Amino acid sequence: MTDTTFATPLRAEPAGIERRAARDLLRRSRCKPAEILFWLAAAASFFLLPDRHLLLSEIAILGLFALSLDLIIGYAGVVSLGHGAFFGLGAYVAGLTSIHLTGAPLGGLALAALAAGLLGLLTGPLLLLRASDLTRLMVTLGVAMLLYEAANRAAWLTGGADGLQGVMIDPLLGRFEFDLFGTTAYAYCLIVTFVLFLIARRVVTSPYGLSLRAIRDNALRARSMGIPVGPRLLAIYAFSAVIAGIAGALLTQTTMFVSLDVLAFHRSADVLLVLVLGGVGYLYGGLIGAIAFKLLQDWFSALTPQYWMFWMGLVLLVIVLIGRDRIDALPRAILRRIRKEGRV
Repeated sequence: MTDTTFATPLRAEPAGIERRAARDLLRRSRCKPAEILFWLAAAASFFLLPDRHLLLSEIAILGLFALSLDLIIGYAGVVSLGHGAFFGLGAYVAGLTSIHLTGAPLGGLALAALAAGLLGLLTGPLLLLRASDLTRLMVTLGVAMLLYEAANRAAWLTGGADGLQGVMIDPLLGRFEFDLFGTTAYAYCLIVTFVLFLIARRVVTSPYGLSLRAIRDNALRARSMGIPVGPRLLAIYAFSAVIAGIAGALLTQTTMFVSLDVLAFHRSADVLLVLVLGGVGYLYGGLIGAIAFKLLQDWFSALTPQYWMFWMGLVLLVIVLIGRDRIDALPRAILRRIRKEGRV
């Protein structure tokens, strides 16, 4: 009698935890009204802003790149200063594919994703299993610098400092040609970004995504619970590399040019700034940060072409000093104030 009394709660507790976890995942996986409005607004911009398609394409590519970095920083707790290596590799693979194999956009996109994913799998064990914290930052930066120098030395293949010449992209699906106004390019970038966002959203709202958050919060405790920390971090790192490579390939295909600039350090630094602007740890942070970053960059460049970086730095300082939490809470505070005054 006594054994039965004590055994029942012990069996019920894990089941209760599993039910709560399942409910939490189901709640997170549901599409919110604000998300639908966000993507409807993105689709509407295609029709409402026809003269800004080039800028909107850049925003979509940068947002996709930031999304890839947020997967490892915001969900797995792996900080990287060399994520531009995957972006640049994807850009070069897409360019070389168009010159030597096929000009089909989707074919180049697939090969760029494959190459970036393989690089992620090859460098992942070095970065994730053999390094930590500050050392990891230096290793990621070192990998990116090695790739940059390799591309610079292999001028016979990459064009070196002059860039890769002769990139030609066939019409999308054999029908939609890439024009100078960026109309096809923006539709292409927006659809690819949306599809990859849905895949990333499905990943982070799955049990696997939940285990990544446990690893991020406390890797030792996650390992003691039986979560295979190394393989799971390696998997999300490679997946993140695939998305970054696709972002780089999109840049090459929409501009039909690629140079060493895609592997430069500022690519990795810019995408970190985008996450600072948009927020880390939720997928829309990268997209919103990309919109804010590109619009501010465009505005400051037109206002003061020589000192736009000064004003961008000032904006970042203000955000850091005020704090992301206070900025996020500001709209809710304003709404509460309006409702309160409305009752009076």
